[in-house]
Amino acid sequence: MLLNAVIVEDERKGLVNLKQMLNLHCPDVEVIGEADGVESGCALFGRDDIRPDIAFLDINLGDGKVFQMLDRIKPINFDIVFVTAYDQFAMRAFDYSAIGYILKPIDPDRLVDAVARIRPRGQARTQERLDAFQLYQKQPNVYDRMPIGAVDGYHFIRIPDIIRFEAEDNYTHIYMADGQRITASKTIKMYEDMLAPHNFYRVHKRHVINMNYMKKFVKGEGGYLIMDDGMRIEVSRRRRSAFMSQLRFMQEL
Repeated sequence: MLLNAVIVEDERKGLVNLKQMLNLHCPDVEVIGEADGVESGCALFGRDDIRPDIAFLDINLGDGKVFQMLDRIKPINFDIVFVTAYDQFAMRAFDYSAIGYILKPIDPDRLVDAVARIRPRGQARTQERLDAFQLYQKQPNVYDRMPIGAVDGYHFIRIPDIIRFEAEDNYTHIYMADGQRITASKTIKMYEDMLAPHNFYRVHKRHVINMNYMKKFVKGEGGYLIMDDGMRIEVSRRRRSAFMSQLRFMQEL
């Protein structure tokens, strides 16, 4: 599938480098337009002949932030990949909102992976994901709904309704209270780190659980949990001591 792309980047060297890497590693991507700032970006997206499937966007531009441009061209109906320098808080916001990003200097494998995750126009739900990103940036501790980039599209789910996560290679199965199972194209480690403040705990290399859905813990050499959905979850020997401390902490609350 041929993807039409635009690039918004204020450093000429960075723009040329990205175009060359796309040409070399992503032959299905055709760059149909480029801009170097907020104003030139708005003018580009305002053209009738520019209908991108994907936009590669630098965040810090010479005449402002790229979000100023995005606010002016709403609604966003194409997918987005941010090309940015490392920022730990921004990375968490990108992961939370299921928005693609590539760190500078660009790694070819990361670029190929980001392109592989692009959804067709109309299926990307980009505006909703951008809204989630901006909400997380403003109030990172109050969100209760998150987008999940799954193999069949984007799902917006309530965090309190998640029972557990189960890892399978580089994918993660998410089990919901209503019986739904969503397969996400992210590792379980990302969800472990992101949701630890929401009472989620990793009890095994393959399992992260929502502790609010624990039904019973069976002690013994092969200690395991029984969850509200009936699933039996092994608690690994290496994590058992820390898990028991977490249980005691919950009892004291």
